[in-house]
Amino acid sequence: MFVLAASIPFSEHPGAMNPGHSAAEPTSNTDVAPCVSVVMPVYNEAATVKEVIEVVLAQRPVQEIVAVDDASKDGTWAILEELARAHSRLRIIRHEQNQGKGAALRTGFSHATAPIVVIQDADLEYDPHEYHLLLKPILAGKADVVFGSRFAGSGAHRVLYFWHMVANKGLTMLSNMFTNLNLTDMETCYKFFRREVIQQIQIEEPRFGFEPEITAKVSRLGVRIYEVPISYYGRTYAEGKKIGWRDGLSALRCILKYNLFR
Repeated sequence: MFVLAASIPFSEHPGAMNPGHSAAEPTSNTDVAPCVSVVMPVYNEAATVKEVIEVVLAQRPVQEIVAVDDASKDGTWAILEELARAHSRLRIIRHEQNQGKGAALRTGFSHATAPIVVIQDADLEYDPHEYHLLLKPILAGKADVVFGSRFAGSGAHRVLYFWHMVANKGLTMLSNMFTNLNLTDMETCYKFFRREVIQQIQIEEPRFGFEPEITAKVSRLGVRIYEVPISYYGRTYAEGKKIGWRDGLSALRCILKYNLFR
């Protein structure tokens, strides 16, 4: 059972807001002081990685970015090296062989140093301007983990693939049946953690199976989990989307594996 240290009053928290705002209601990222390590798995994202890193670094809550290049072959690493020379808050790590998103996250989590750890893909499907929405329950001392839901009914959503939506909701429902959680979006990228929570979990899945694995393992810790509606600007496969039907089967395997056999 995870035991959380005594909650820090919001006004004394490293992410406390500027004077003049209600202590429980940040209205934008500018209201939250630096308190976040953004862990960014990167693979063949030369077309978008510079833009997403610059957008993330422009957000006040961001104390550091830990970008893990999973052996990209399209020039992504050279772009990361150039960005790291220009931005002291950007730390870059490279895998010599491609291992998968879960492996990149495992590496990134181990190097995070800020009080709160955030997952951010390198493609801007998820909007860093919304960090304050997901940070709010943690900074208010109410949550230890926050999921950003694409299906909870708030924010702009690009209209794309019907069967992807069906698969996501089906996998979330199955996961909920085993974890006894009532999430609406288990497969979301946006997961925010108190650092002491995520760094005590051993990530085993090297690829997209990370999502059901971390959900199962967090559910057993007894931590406080919240869900917050977010926007979603999905990509098409022509625009670089990588997840496919095989990853859906892997997610199903991981739901069974980490809920029934671990």
